[in-house]
Amino acid sequence: MDLATFLVQCLNALQYGLLLFLVASGLTLIFGIMGVINLAHGSFYMIGAYMAYALAPAVAATLGGGFFATLAVGVVLAVALGYVLEWAFFSFLYEREHLQQVLMTYGLILVFEELRSILVGDDVHSVAPPDWLSGSIALGELMSYPVYRLFMSGVCLLLALGMWFVFTKTRLGMMIRAGASNREMVQSLGIDIKFLYRVVFAAGVALAVLAGMVAAPVSSVYPGMGNQVLIICFVVVVIGGIGSIRGALLAALLIGLVDTFGKVVFPQAAGVLVYVLMALILLWKPDGLFKA
Repeated sequence: MDLATFLVQCLNALQYGLLLFLVASGLTLIFGIMGVINLAHGSFYMIGAYMAYALAPAVAATLGGGFFATLAVGVVLAVALGYVLEWAFFSFLYEREHLQQVLMTYGLILVFEELRSILVGDDVHSVAPPDWLSGSIALGELMSYPVYRLFMSGVCLLLALGMWFVFTKTRLGMMIRAGASNREMVQSLGIDIKFLYRVVFAAGVALAVLAGMVAAPVSSVYPGMGNQVLIICFVVVVIGGIGSIRGALLAALLIGLVDTFGKVVFPQAAGVLVYVLMALILLWKPDGLFKA
């Protein structure tokens, strides 16, 4: 493997890991803070990808906006969707058994898939990146790297920094962390824990939707795409530690490295390397790399 190929694979691993983190961070928030096993989280990623496909023409026609306007509209709709879903469904699951949570969220997967089929159809769609991000950067004489993938990595890094700031430096982050550790005490202090959980869930949905919208020009848009990303996101959450944002970031980057270089060096065993990594880390630290 020459230097240019190694550099390309490193960039691919970074981009994949950061995208995984963007999806898994919402899952670890909902799972770790609210205690709800949300199997429908992958469907939010799929919804984001289909939003990128369907909203772009409508936003351009009505608002005259481009790529960033589409992202903004999609995030606003995602926050509204998450808020309504938490109020209508998830607010009844906090004191229920995990089996009931799994059954209801699996039912939501079926509902979302059927609605997707009715509204958009079952065809595979492509989403073109904006013209100003469609170029490539030369890496050596023979290889180049797409600018849009670098843009994806930059967006994920900015969001990671934003989440770190919110959770460690703001009053909202303090209330969320307190509510995760002792819900009754937070309620006794006069904080509306129901509204707080609703905000957390809406933020988790928005992160997954945004990840799907950003990833659509790279991965294309197709039925069932959320189911694939859901499994690997649960692996990220387990490795990083349930409820830990920094753990999710480190775990996602590790998985990105193992998966990317595994496909290059050990292509026949690439499918199991991530799960071997998970097993080894859990043998070393059963609670994951970090605790919330």
